[in-house]
Amino acid sequence: MIINNSFEIPAAIIGFISLAVVLVGALLFVMRVRHKYHPSLIGALVGAVLCFLLLEALPALT
Repeated sequence: MIINNSFEIPAAIIGFISLAVVLVGALLFVMRVRHKYHPSLIGALVGAVLCFLLLEALPALT
């Protein structure tokens, strides 16, 4: 993907974020329906993944 414009960068980021939100939401829905996981376990898993992403992505962004 070639980005020539400063408007295209936020649009691409928003697109990838919305795709990730849909995929994570579908994953959580499947975990809840099929495996009967408790919502607090799912919240802990999401928190652990977000913590890992924050620790890994923050140094790359700054």
